[in-house]
Formats: sequence, C-alpha cells, structure tokens
Amino acid sequence: MKYTKIAAAIIFSATALIGCSQQEAELKSAQLLPEYQNRLDIYQTVELTADLSHLSDNQKQMLSLLIEASDIADDLFWQQAFGDNKAEFLSAIKDEKVRKFAEINYGPWDRLNGDKAFLANTPEKQAGAQFYPQDITKAEFEQANFNDKEGLYSLVRRDQNGKLSTIAYSEAYSDEINRMAAILEQAAQYAEDQEFANYLTMRAQALRTDEYQASDFAWMDMKNNPIDVVIGPIETYEDQLYGYRAGFESYVLVKDMAWSEKLAKYAAYLPELQKGLPVSRKYKAETPGSDADLNAYDVIYYAGHSNAGGKTIAINLPNDEQVQLAKGTRRLQLKNAMQAKFDHIMQPIAATLIAPEQRQNVTFTAFFANTMFHEVAHGLGIKNTINDKGTVRQALKEHASALEEGKADILGLYMIRQLLEKGAITEGQLEDYYVTFMAGIFRSVRFGASSAHGKANMVRFNYFQEQGAFSRSQDGLYSVNIDKMTKAIDSLSKLILTLQGNGDYQGVDQLVKDSGIIKTDLASDLARLEEANIPVDITFVQGKKVLGL
Repeated sequence: MKYTKIAAAIIFSATALIGCSQQEAELKSAQLLPEYQNRLDIYQTVELTADLSHLSDNQKQMLSLLIEASDIADDLFWQQAFGDNKAEFLSAIKDEKVRKFAEINYGPWDRLNGDKAFLANTPEKQAGAQFYPQDITKAEFEQANFNDKEGLYSLVRRDQNGKLSTIAYSEAYSDEINRMAAILEQAAQYAEDQEFANYLTMRAQALRTDEYQASDFAWMDMKNNPIDVVIGPIETYEDQLYGYRAGFESYVLVKDMAWSEKLAKYAAYLPELQKGLPVSRKYKAETPGSDADLNAYDVIYYAGHSNAGGKTIAINLPNDEQVQLAKGTRRLQLKNAMQAKFDHIMQPIAATLIAPEQRQNVTFTAFFANTMFHEVAHGLGIKNTINDKGTVRQALKEHASALEEGKADILGLYMIRQLLEKGAITEGQLEDYYVTFMAGIFRSVRFGASSAHGKANMVRFNYFQEQGAFSRSQDGLYSVNIDKMTKAIDSLSKLILTLQGNGDYQGVDQLVKDSGIIKTDLASDLARLEEANIPVDITFVQGKKVLGL
C-alpha cells in the first residue's frame, strides 16, 4: 500500500508520539549505570585506512561521494534502530566516553551484552526496533491482514483507525532516499568501469522504488571494478521480532587484486561440495549458482547496521534467494578489518584460553580461511523448505539468521576439510583451522545473546562440548580433539540442514533455548578475557580526512 508523503507523516506522528515522548523523557538523564563503568573500553579503536595511491583522481572523487551516500544510510539506520531524535539523545550525554559508547551502539542498548540498557531510566529495547508499533504483539501481527506484511522494505504502522498497515521505505524516508540516490547517480559519472556505473545507477533507482532485485543482479555481474559499495536496506538482524525487515547500511571498499586472484579458484568447487554434504539428498537438491566469486578488499568506510556494535569482516550477498539460485553470491573478505581483529583480539584470546601446545595453530591464514568459507558456505544447503513452508527465512522467522550463521560456520569447516583432502588448499593443516575456529568461538560468543552470530556460537560451543570435540583442563585451557571435532561437525551439519529444510520453527526454537546459553565454566573463562582487558571488538576512526580525500 502506498501513501502520499503527507499521509505517511501523519501516520508516523500518530504512531510514534506516545512511544517517542516517553522515550525522550526517560532518556533525558542520560546517566551511565554503575555496572557499565568497566565496559566502555571493550572496543579497540583502529584507524581505517588503505593504500589509495593506485587510484585515479576520478576514482578518489567517486570514493568521496560514496562516503557521503553512506552517511545518509547511517542516519536512516539510526532512525530504524533508535528513532529520529538522535541529535537530542547524544547531546544529553555529557561524558565523552559514554557518548562514544552510545554512538557505537546506535542507542542506549549494549549490542554485545544482550541489548541491555547502559543508561539509567532507559526503556527495554523493542525486539522489533522501530520497524513496528511499539505496543504491537505477535498475536496481533499474526492475526492481522494487510499489504506487504512480511516485506523487507516497509515499516508497519497503525492507521488513523488503529489498524495495522505498511509504509514503504521510499515513502517513509523519501527525503533521505532521494538524496542518497542522487549522490549514487553522481558517483556513477566518475566510474571508470561501466558495469560499476550501471550498478550505481540501478541501485539509485532501487532506493526510489523499493525494488532491489535488478540491482542485485547488476552487482553480481561486476567482475573488474577496483572500487565497490554495498549500500541500502540489506540485513534483517535488527528486526528481532520476526527477522523480516531490512536495516540500512553501507560499506565502501577497495579491491585487493592480488589476494582476490588467489581466492578465485574456490568458487568452482561449490556444486561438488553441495553434493557431498552429510545429509540426505532432499536437503541438498538445490544447485548453488556457479557464477559466484570470492574477492578480498580493504574496507574504508562502515555505516549503519554494518557499523553498529560488532563489525563485520566478511560479506556474503545478495540475500535474495532467486538471485542466489540463478547467480550464486559474491563473498567479500574485508582483509584490513580482519587483520585488526586477529592482532588485537584473536591472538590475546589464544594466549589466555588455548592450551600452550596448540597456540601455534592459531594463525591469520586459518582465521582468514575460516571467515571466507563461512561466507562461501551460505551458498550451500537449501534456501526453500521441502514441505511448502516457503523460504527457510520465512519459515524460521526470528531464528532464521542465527541458524543460518551456525550453518555457515559449520559447513565452512566441512568445506576446508574437503578442500585440504583434495589438495585445493595447500596452506596449513587441519589442526590450524580447527584450533583457530575454537579461538574464534570465544571471540564471537562475547557478542552476546542479541547477536545472530553470538547465538550460533553458543549453540555450537555447547554441542561440541557434548560431543567431546574439545577438552578443558582444570586451569581453564582448551584443547581440540581433531577426530571428535570432525564427527561433531558432520552431525551438527546434518541437524542444521534438516531443521532448515523442514522449516522446523519449533525445533530451532527448542535448540536455541536448550543450547544457546552460556554455562558456568564458559562464563568464568570469558570473565578471564575481561580481566585481561582483551577487547571484545573494534571500532573505527574513519572518513575522508583519515583517507586524505
């Protein structure tokens, strides 16, 4: 259903007036809760730079414009996550460190601690963020009948009669959308790669129409562009009520040609690896697109959802299932951000929690590969349920993201093992990838229960523990059992692929309730990481000035 801009504004005002005024009143004090005094330094600050010397003046001008468009996407995500009173909220926080923490979290809720409030007198964060009316219940939503109910690119609001209806993003955010689209069109004029210029133009059109599939196909067709941008409403993680609605974000990227050339060979193995998955045939009947590619990038700007809380170090897109089946996906490895996390987080974790005899197995090569094959593994398995429940994403609702992340992690390890055996991977040994993965679990579990990645890691950690895939010494040091880890990887792969193929919402819900928890020993070990002042994640000093643009 489409609305005029004036009608949309009236509905917005009527819907949000009570919730926003209450929120504004409760946030005025903006005082940090005492228990949060020691969490303000959980992010390691990193300067986000890259070598741009090989780029032309036109390409540098284009980068500047893409950063400007990204800033608009950032503002839109603030509206979706918190509301439209960002400036008033931040200005009320007088302490600079607390204000910075709020900026990192895009609001007063700690994204790496289950979305708990860190400011006094703060209301609980709504599971549906600002995508839905604040007083909506699941029962009401599921019983209601209105257009675009499960839409990716619309907001659910009440009309003047109190009934639920939707407003398309292009209507609700028309001013910001039109400015962002115009900047992308301007950037296209500086593009020296015609396929990239075409993508920017089509993405601008997509923003104005809420029709993104054509621009996703255009993005898949780009092969030679040295600069890239991922921009728009993309991931649905912020919608924890249903996982239907997409949050705005952006990444501005510069391609590492040498590393990308090294990675290109792996995509060809996807169809063969799909056939070999450790699950019955009906759960692997789909054929992954063979036009997928792997590339390495230096990321020079994060905005919106990608910049909120924990930072993404690899991208697997598009999410559109039709595009995936026709073309596959593109996997973008963000090498400079990945290196920063390895140096500041992974190595200190290994020194604290991994048994001395296996610490040398924690390597950047394995960390890079585990991250890369996680993204590749999103293309394996099944996108549509086998029993007419629609797509896996629709059937599993708010659990879809966590289970998909768990699948990608576990199938990534399966792929690495297969490719090592085939001789396609020649660096390192299986123990490197397993032990580095184990250290990576400790890193990601610290992202908290509100994160899809965090939930997936908790489930996997507890499953591995039950299967004896690792042991923990009395002094809290972990050792991986290679044989038992391999068996656990295969059995967990089968479980996850079956749950997805069956669209088994209740089964996934029970799995998360039973295993998506941090037990006593793990909690004490994570506390040791805090005591050692090991950062939980990274945050950036970034922008045109840092890049010399």
